[in-house]
Amino acid sequence: SQRGYDRSWQQARAIYLKANPSCQRCHSPATVVDHIMPHKGNTALFWNRANWQALCQHCHNSAKQAAERKP
Repeated sequence: SQRGYDRSWQQARAIYLKANPSCQRCHSPATVVDHIMPHKGNTALFWNRANWQALCQHCHNSAKQAAERKP
């Protein structure tokens, strides 16, 4: 919750996943609301829904995280 993932985020996340139930990458059921551009503590970017995408756990933890680690 220190990074902003509090009750408000959990509620917004649930609403977003209900409206966007499929992973943007593989079309499996989405379980994660990912920040397309890492917010790094930027509150405006954190809450900007245009910066959100629905992903499944696998796509979030593999391809997306690997892409963020690249220089």
